[in-house]
Amino acid sequence: MSASAHARRDDGRPADYLSDTSVASWLLTTDHKRVGILYMLSVTLFFFVGGVIAGLMRLELMTPRGDVMSTPDAYNRMFTMHGVIMIFFFLVPAIPGVLGNFLLPLMIGARDLAFPKINLLSWYVYMIGGVMGVWILVYGGVDTGWTFYTPFSTMYSNTYVVTAAVAVFITGFSSILTGLNFIVTVHTMRAPGMTWFRLPLFVWSHYATALIMVLGTPVLAISVVLIGLERLFQFGIFDPKLGGDPILFQHLFWFYSHPAVYIMVLPGFAVISEIIPCFSRRPIFGYRFIAFASVAIAIFGFLVWGHHMFVSGQSMYAGAVFSILSFLVAIPSAIKVFNWTATLYKGSLRFDTPMLYAMGFMGLFTIGGLTGLMLASLAIDVHVHDTYFVVAHFHYIMVGGTTMAYLGGVHFWWPKITGRTYSELWGKLSALLVFVGFNLTFFPQFLLGYLGMPRRYFEYRPEFQVLNVMSTAGASILAVGFVLPLFYLLLSLRKAPDAGPNPWGATGLEWQVESPPTTHNFHEPVLVTCGPYMYSPEEAEREYASQHVHTA
Repeated sequence: MSASAHARRDDGRPADYLSDTSVASWLLTTDHKRVGILYMLSVTLFFFVGGVIAGLMRLELMTPRGDVMSTPDAYNRMFTMHGVIMIFFFLVPAIPGVLGNFLLPLMIGARDLAFPKINLLSWYVYMIGGVMGVWILVYGGVDTGWTFYTPFSTMYSNTYVVTAAVAVFITGFSSILTGLNFIVTVHTMRAPGMTWFRLPLFVWSHYATALIMVLGTPVLAISVVLIGLERLFQFGIFDPKLGGDPILFQHLFWFYSHPAVYIMVLPGFAVISEIIPCFSRRPIFGYRFIAFASVAIAIFGFLVWGHHMFVSGQSMYAGAVFSILSFLVAIPSAIKVFNWTATLYKGSLRFDTPMLYAMGFMGLFTIGGLTGLMLASLAIDVHVHDTYFVVAHFHYIMVGGTTMAYLGGVHFWWPKITGRTYSELWGKLSALLVFVGFNLTFFPQFLLGYLGMPRRYFEYRPEFQVLNVMSTAGASILAVGFVLPLFYLLLSLRKAPDAGPNPWGATGLEWQVESPPTTHNFHEPVLVTCGPYMYSPEEAEREYASQHVHTA
């Protein structure tokens, strides 16, 4: 136990987790809340690095001819590093690393995660991989695309492929450690009375995400190690000239990377499942269906990797099977969207900032999911494969889904994390700008892809310019929407009034403790006597508040 754990406020109560401000106390902390804040600072940095690169790419694509970046090779390096940074250093760790670390023990009535030191280690491992990624960007970058497809990555690229592979390999261990910690914590550290079907849906989704992290990430690690071995020692694994098979890499890579989509999206589902009932003032509709849908997504996610390879040489029979399975995996996702919609029906809706982000998530993710079904159809996929249609679909899932959920979650739990409120006016303006800017950026790309504009091209045909100008204009609006929270949330730390323990009137154990929480979360042992989301009738809500935390 650290010395800060024994610190006291002036009134004699235990100090909150923010009380000790020394650098050493933060860098050596084993408090899950502080580790979550460390992740928040880190993913914010990587997000803006990746965002600057995206801005340069959109400036380049305003005109048909290359005029911002000097060569096509420079553009190749930019879109590769944008993908690597955004996927491996922002989207994968953002919600589990920040909100999962901070909230999961609070939600189940635990004092910390099962392995506090391993939790801190996961952040250090993540930072080592991230620093290596930024170093690669500064010293030349990688031009293979974030997928590292062979044989280009093993034979032809003259960039820092091995170093990038090592960075991704190292970062993968951070995901594995986090997933392991979440699984053990949920199994062994739930408070008395916290049965599986009294768990918040936030915990269910993070549990399913952790399963994917532990089972899927080693496959990615093996894949990038094999790239390094072949590139350095000429092993015949993927190189046809050495007796290898380049399609093997795609099978290995996508066996991880399609489940990785759910590593990014399932935590977003977790956030929305908490926000919707709170601002609807209704219990979540179909709690068990949503909980089982999270587990079903984790299982089905490992069975559909082949839909990325419809044009890569696999048999048409395999393609047909993967197409059917891809349609099936949409069912549990649709269950969540339908149940959220049913929760909204006849609810007493409040459109505060978190709710605006949640509503935006539902709309954008639905578009991304429906276009995903289009890509799961063999005939359509052959036509739009490797076009901007795929880029638009992917960003509707990742940015319209994961990033919107992350911002919604940060705004929802910001009063709990910091003990401070923020400006609702600026928050709503930011949510509006993000939603409008996102659609203006990426919806034209569906049209570009359908019309045949390939992705990853430095130049394009002049008839595509109008839609590209619209996309770049939308990116500028989107950038403003992303930058605004950085200012008003930081400003709230100095000038905003205290939030109190539960400014939203939410249910859940995390809202029953101080804001910000004390170092060990709960002053007394916790006994749980009823389930989550008891927002109605009013008597049940009062009963929840009075009975949810007891001395065991």
